[in-house]
Amino acid sequence: MSVNTIEENRSRNLFGDQDEVWLFGYGSLIYLVDFPYLESKPASIDGWSRRFWQGSHDHRGTVENPGRVVTLIEEPGAVCGGMAFRVEASVFAQLDEREKNGYLRVATEMTFADGSTATGVTYLASADNEAYLGEASEYEIAQHICRCTGPSGSNWDYLLELAIALRELGEQDDHIFAIETHIREIQGQTKPTSP
Repeated sequence: MSVNTIEENRSRNLFGDQDEVWLFGYGSLIYLVDFPYLESKPASIDGWSRRFWQGSHDHRGTVENPGRVVTLIEEPGAVCGGMAFRVEASVFAQLDEREKNGYLRVATEMTFADGSTATGVTYLASADNEAYLGEASEYEIAQHICRCTGPSGSNWDYLLELAIALRELGEQDDHIFAIETHIREIQGQTKPTSP
């Protein structure tokens, strides 16, 4: 699959004739909300885990030195917490541009804090996209993140902002927090700082 997924996403009709759609965000969409929305609330999806296995050539790295950003991997029994946004379907034109580096829109069932559910959309970068970097140890991922910067800023800032946002949501994500700990050790920091 091509790195640029804009056209493929626009050809996918996951909305039918709906004017409004729930969007599930599990990475930068949690804390960098640069799109209009009608409502937002914490949500989770079952059977998926967040992993820093996707390359970023366009936001947190470059073609020559791609950063690492999160995608979802299937994991039975796992629960991935994030934020759900009710958006007008037209907002996906903007989101497709933002998420163009290997991510495809996929339908997902999400559960809200009150136990209610809704079918919505999330962006997933699967292992068959050209930007996929794949599995590595959390220490190796931390080393990689420390070396990368792109048009949207440093890869480290992405990780830090995500870790802060997850804590604010009350989410425990061992993968993210382990990478954060390794980065702080690499950088000689002993306590959290803000970017």
